[in-house]
Amino acid sequence: MLLFAQAGPEKETSEDAITRITDFYTEASDFVIEQGPYWITNAVAAIAVLFLGWVAARVFRSLFNRALNRSRIDNTLSGFLSNIAYALMIGLVVIAALNQLGINTTSLAAVVGAAGLAIGLALQSSLSNFASGIMLILFRPFGVGDFVEVGGATGVVQEVHIFHTVMKTIDNKRVIIPNGEITGDVITNFTGHATRMVDLEIGCGYNDDIRAVKKLFIEILEADERILQDPAVEVRVFELGDSAIIFKVRGWVVTSDWWATRCDIVEEIKVRMDEEGFHIPFPQRDVHLYRESEKQPA
Repeated sequence: MLLFAQAGPEKETSEDAITRITDFYTEASDFVIEQGPYWITNAVAAIAVLFLGWVAARVFRSLFNRALNRSRIDNTLSGFLSNIAYALMIGLVVIAALNQLGINTTSLAAVVGAAGLAIGLALQSSLSNFASGIMLILFRPFGVGDFVEVGGATGVVQEVHIFHTVMKTIDNKRVIIPNGEITGDVITNFTGHATRMVDLEIGCGYNDDIRAVKKLFIEILEADERILQDPAVEVRVFELGDSAIIFKVRGWVVTSDWWATRCDIVEEIKVRMDEEGFHIPFPQRDVHLYRESEKQPA
């Protein structure tokens, strides 16, 4: 039988290891000597760009915020826009620093753009609320302290933020409404003007003297000091209803007095009509009952 001996791989001697380490050290030393000044210079320049850019971004944000405040833009919006401008400038500074290091930022920009698109699609509703918040702050259909009806809720506006609006209802509930629901619906601002009309429809009986009733309504309105003289009060026969003659009773008041004045006027009209003998009719229906034997043939 023939036996074949196969030689194994040669073992690395200590001299070979020392040679490899020496070669690596030599190559590293040559790289540092040749490329070191270039990278050190670029690193220092990148750090300088970062520092100077950061200082410039802070100064720009401060100046931009002052300019917005002088233009009487809402503080919430001015602060938000200033922070957005600051973030954009910091992003540009970082890109400039990476370019200074010799890093290709083209692919990085593509990745950031793709990520931004994905985030935008995922946060579509939030971006809609954000855009609506900008519109609310810019155009100001209502402000803090106004009594409004928006997004299916009625109450006093307490806070207007970029993404949502906070309201307090009449019964002291805290309601938070996304801004997208506000701008996409009808906005009713009850305190948007300095004055407001008290508009009532009051009926009297057909047997009453309508001229005397009209005179009474005018006296009640003019006797209330909260009713403004300009525009003048107005009382007119509005409709001949099924069971009553309907009057339109109108007077203007300061908006803050509207609720109390309306309630007091309604109460005073009821009391005075009772005292003067006038009637406030209510719907009536006559029901006639017949016995079976008393029915008339059709």
